[in-house]
Amino acid sequence: MSETSTLSTPRSSTSTVLQTVGVSKSFGGVHALRDVDFSLAEGEIHALVGENGAGKSTLVKVLTGVYAPDAGEVRFAGQRVDFGRPSDAQHAGISTIYQEVNLVPLLSVARNVFLGREPRNRLGLVDLATMNRRATELVERLGVDIDITEELGRLGLGAQQMVALARAMSVDSRVVIMDEPTSSLEAKEVATLFEVARNLRSQGVGLVFVSHRLDELWQLCDRVTVLRDGRLVHTGDMHDLNRVALVSHMLGRDIQEVVRHGATEFGESHLQGRQAVLAVEGMDVRNRLEDVALTVRPGEVLGLGGLLGSGRSETVKAIYGALPKQAGTVHVAGTPVRSNSVRSALGSGIALLSEDRKAEGIIPDLSVRDNIALAVLPRFSRGGIVSEPKVDALVETFIRRLRIKASSPAQPVRELSGGNQQKVLLARWLCTEPKVFLLDEPTRGIDVGAKSEVQGLIDELAEQGLAVVLISSEMEELVEGADRIVVLRDGQVHAELDGAELTSSGLLAALAGDISAADAEAQASTEAADD
Repeated sequence: MSETSTLSTPRSSTSTVLQTVGVSKSFGGVHALRDVDFSLAEGEIHALVGENGAGKSTLVKVLTGVYAPDAGEVRFAGQRVDFGRPSDAQHAGISTIYQEVNLVPLLSVARNVFLGREPRNRLGLVDLATMNRRATELVERLGVDIDITEELGRLGLGAQQMVALARAMSVDSRVVIMDEPTSSLEAKEVATLFEVARNLRSQGVGLVFVSHRLDELWQLCDRVTVLRDGRLVHTGDMHDLNRVALVSHMLGRDIQEVVRHGATEFGESHLQGRQAVLAVEGMDVRNRLEDVALTVRPGEVLGLGGLLGSGRSETVKAIYGALPKQAGTVHVAGTPVRSNSVRSALGSGIALLSEDRKAEGIIPDLSVRDNIALAVLPRFSRGGIVSEPKVDALVETFIRRLRIKASSPAQPVRELSGGNQQKVLLARWLCTEPKVFLLDEPTRGIDVGAKSEVQGLIDELAEQGLAVVLISSEMEELVEGADRIVVLRDGQVHAELDGAELTSSGLLAALAGDISAADAEAQASTEAADD
């Protein structure tokens, strides 16, 4: 498939609906945006791309009233606007769907869809019947099976993202901003989201689409704006750029500098004969996992493959003690992890980087320093007194090693880009000197440059003898980054790929289950020829 063959023709209207003129924004002396001009036309889908820290999220927050610009102005429908808060932007007709769902987990799906805009009866009370009926209609339009009376927090991330989309659809918006909306979605849900986006475009709605998945840009978008280090470096038609040119704009250097050459050059042989660091046997979690077994040797990256709901995240959470096991054993370096708790796992040398850094990772109001140091404070304290110089030295070491972009260790972590927040979490767990590192979607929501750095770090950790378990929804990332892949389906181990089987076609066949590896290889060859 060519990169331009799926590009839809934009509407003939060229009226600008949303615009920034010379917008700048700084945090603690760090320039997040510098003199940025951006414009969105009615009836177009406009890609906004750049590395983590490039300024994408900051620009979105300026457009939606989360931040006020330090300089420049925002214009909506040709008029200058000063949105004092996000609700002002929403009332003006700007809806936003964020990568990390920003809804209320303890409320029902229907309540979240109409939060702040609940239909009311003649007595001024919430009309539950009308609200539930309208929420059901919106969810059904998205083609997903969700109980609208269920608490949102009980749903998976993909389902929560579809609820956020239903909320955006419930508002008569002139602009819809989608900030990494597909990162938690299955292929079917992505197709539904794209269909909704195209329908909105045909109705004259302008859409801003932020994504690190480059293939999606050519499938959906009409124009593209590229930011780098807070500056505008390119704006133009999507079909005028090829992949190399786009990535070069994003990185400001030759693409070869960030091309990753796959797994270790020594292949599987460098692992032969090594005793397992991590050994899991007969692990059961009620209604989620059944008889899961796996081993990881020192210096090995074991990939966990599977579709959404296959049990990948549940597996690493159960190993880590964050999900209660009904049966099974976990051994680290031959020693059993004796209790089913996070404390025991940490004490045994197991660290977990969760897929949801917002809910289960960063503490946004704490500094970069404090977020990194959280896991090692007991080691650097005596009699309840923490050795601040030791903590400072360790934090500085990891800020340099992971190239975390921050004005200082004291900067609040919430002000960092998503990629740099992810690096802060990596630093936190590396401080504990783990023997086993469980990585659940470590590159989710980060772009080419930051992704390359994280992938390189994973290789470094393995070379240093760590046992690494890697979960990724991106098939190529698993194939290139793992020494072996265990494929899960419905909470059970379905297949294991090793050696010559460790290919994209082999993984596709294992994931699909109903096609052969040869058929998968043929499909991959056809797609490569089309490209």
